[in-house]
Amino acid sequence: MIPINDLSRSYKLFEDEYDQKALSVLKSGWYILGNEVAEFEKEFAAALGEDAYAASVDNGLNAIRLGLYASGIGQGDEVIVQANGYIATMLGIIQNGAVPVFVDSDKYHNIDADRIEEKISSKTKAVLVTHLYGMPTKMDRILSLCEKHNLMLFEDCAQSHFATYNNRATGLFGKVSFFSFYPTKNLGAFGDGGAVVSKDKGIIDRIKILRNYGSEGRYHNVEVGFNSRLDEIQAGLLRVKLLHWKTYLDNRMHIASRYRNEIHSSRVRLPEIPEGANPIWHQFVVNVEERDEFRKHMLDHGIKTDVLYPMPSYLQPALKFLGIERGANPNAEHDCDTVVSLPMMDYMSEEEISNIIYGVNTFYL
Repeated sequence: MIPINDLSRSYKLFEDEYDQKALSVLKSGWYILGNEVAEFEKEFAAALGEDAYAASVDNGLNAIRLGLYASGIGQGDEVIVQANGYIATMLGIIQNGAVPVFVDSDKYHNIDADRIEEKISSKTKAVLVTHLYGMPTKMDRILSLCEKHNLMLFEDCAQSHFATYNNRATGLFGKVSFFSFYPTKNLGAFGDGGAVVSKDKGIIDRIKILRNYGSEGRYHNVEVGFNSRLDEIQAGLLRVKLLHWKTYLDNRMHIASRYRNEIHSSRVRLPEIPEGANPIWHQFVVNVEERDEFRKHMLDHGIKTDVLYPMPSYLQPALKFLGIERGANPNAEHDCDTVVSLPMMDYMSEEEISNIIYGVNTFYL
């Protein structure tokens, strides 16, 4: 059976280096906010470019929550988001007392920039873009709208580490951006992790205070803060993975290239790429109208698939209080009804890739 993902493959590519790093941290006796965290933050920010700064935190949700909080998003503010994004983005908004305002998706699975302006109100404070599945959002129109209406721009880059739009890394367009290092991500840790990135050093310095009980120094608390720290072992392991980023990226690019060039089923719509975008292929997502039949067909061929995500977050029971009914965002809802993720891993054999392509191409033959 070909899995949808196998996280052990990522580890095995550079097993000795990961082992050595983990042991070195264990032997150091320093496990929270030490050298590994400080160095990873510098290296990750430098890899993104444009004199960015990074503050690591314990997970992607808290990256959003703290990043919005530090930027002044609060009670009653409206934040425009895309309708088919993951619920974590919405939780980060809601937990700051703000309100997510949903915009329908475009054919690239991202927010439809042409539909944003109609959702702007006197309460709108920001647009929060998600580069879903590792596909960069078309940023030009969104940047213009934010400038025109004096709105803050945020980026959810939980799935788009080092993807680029017009040769600029996602995460460098907005005021603040948010990253997740959950194990399934392209730059995934071996546990939870996240980061806030900004070119505004003041915001990053504040995040570093907020994540550690609001402490500016030992037993000197200047804010009502949080406990949201990335630990030393995860930072160290992420440093190893960052060193080998090109290997991980090349593997995924090769898999995606074979899928895009060799899948020819008329019943399966392949992902489209916006002009100027260089996706990172966190997920390789196709659209299939007969999704249940397709997934059964693939399983019968020994191939697992997944659905990210089966419904817009506003239809989840947890967000029922928002009062948004099905039909509000038809494109996003159709996406959720038809998307299927094909296996995408840090390493796959040519035989595995060929078997998946054969499985897709034989659907309804």
